[in-house]
Amino acid sequence: MSRVSKPYEIVERALELSTTDGLVVIADEHSSANLRWAGNALTTNGVTRGRTLTVIATVDGAEGTASGVVSRSAVTADDLEPLVRAAEAAARGAGPAEDAQPLVSGVPSSPDFTDAPTETGSEVFADFAPALGDAFARARSGGRELYGFANHELTSTYLGTSTGLRLRHDQPTGTLELNAKSPDRTRSAWAGRSTRDFKDVDPAAMDTELAQRLRWAERRIDLPAGRYETLLPPTAVADLLIYQLWSSTARDAVEGRTVFSQPGGGTRLGETLAPLPLTLRSDPHAPGLESAPFVIAHFSGDSASVFDNGLPLAPTDWIRDGKLERLTTTRHSAALTGLPVAPAIDNLVLDGGGERSLEEMVAATTGRALLLTCLWYIREVDPATLLLTGLTRDGVYLVEDGQVVGEVNNFRFNESPVDLLSRASEAGRTEKTLPREWGDWFTRAAMPALRIPDFNMSSVSQGV
Repeated sequence: MSRVSKPYEIVERALELSTTDGLVVIADEHSSANLRWAGNALTTNGVTRGRTLTVIATVDGAEGTASGVVSRSAVTADDLEPLVRAAEAAARGAGPAEDAQPLVSGVPSSPDFTDAPTETGSEVFADFAPALGDAFARARSGGRELYGFANHELTSTYLGTSTGLRLRHDQPTGTLELNAKSPDRTRSAWAGRSTRDFKDVDPAAMDTELAQRLRWAERRIDLPAGRYETLLPPTAVADLLIYQLWSSTARDAVEGRTVFSQPGGGTRLGETLAPLPLTLRSDPHAPGLESAPFVIAHFSGDSASVFDNGLPLAPTDWIRDGKLERLTTTRHSAALTGLPVAPAIDNLVLDGGGERSLEEMVAATTGRALLLTCLWYIREVDPATLLLTGLTRDGVYLVEDGQVVGEVNNFRFNESPVDLLSRASEAGRTEKTLPREWGDWFTRAAMPALRIPDFNMSSVSQGV
């Protein structure tokens, strides 16, 4: 066998080796760089490289088309034929795939398909690292300790199929999480950012924000469980609505299993979910949140199909002006439900027409309200209502007549994001945010803060 090492050559060679009716090959070239720090000092840094190859073989039979999927890391030229044969064997040994569709064809090739992968490295932190050092000095002089990490990943994906697709996408993903703690560790505050290149993050501004929150926490106020007017920051809104998106598959709704099912049959498409003019959308070309403009599916599931690999993605409104507009579908589930094809897209934006920042929403508060920092340990309680439970973390603050007067205890909450949208009384200005709970899987989000008149804090929590 000729020696092949470039990603596109790996893809082409795997396709040449195919003996089945169809083949999809996905080569993912990964690189990452990271920094970690504790107690106002860097502790570790590193750079990694890697490759993962996914081969999806399809076999036509009298009863339908079967598929076999095999993924392996660190694939070399010598590994190619065994990998292709393993995928083909898996397909021949499987029954007909329920989601079988003709492989996608007719999509123009990416002009950079044969180019070398784009890689990240320590240079991505060239401007950020000195600014972080300055933040350490400021925190030290202010009696704070900073902990956290910065991570940047870049994945170049090469997708080739036996139907002629040759597609390429480069995906940068950056996350920054910063914790500030008082020297006695009794007070803690968190801030996070999502970024493509670390050029739009300011550790000094984040430290200033955290210092203010630590000052708020100098006064402790205990509150009981109950329903409170609550200001949800963009990160918390993102975590709730990402879970809602993951739960919005059309087939499950049609079959009566989700909050989007209509009692008696059908779906809630067209129903008004929110009195505010909220639009929840995904767009692979959203500025600052760019994601793959075509389907990349390494396996089939409720919201993805390996047969859809390469299918072009278009801007999609899931909720438009408060009304449920779309549910996620593959080509297969769209055919089953009679709904438009609407694959999942790797970003999420909520627009509500608001102009106020979170700080301005706090200042406009009359009476008493809670201001959250973030949510974590979110779990589903009831899929029929999408009731979720979880905990508050790293600071819940009491607002009285537009002023933060202290920190209160943490709570466990029980809420449905769908119900929250129906009860929200104000949406702030949409801004990029990092979902704290789902940041390992979903980072590209832009959300407004939401004011909820009666957020359900179901019990007091001892969490941090």
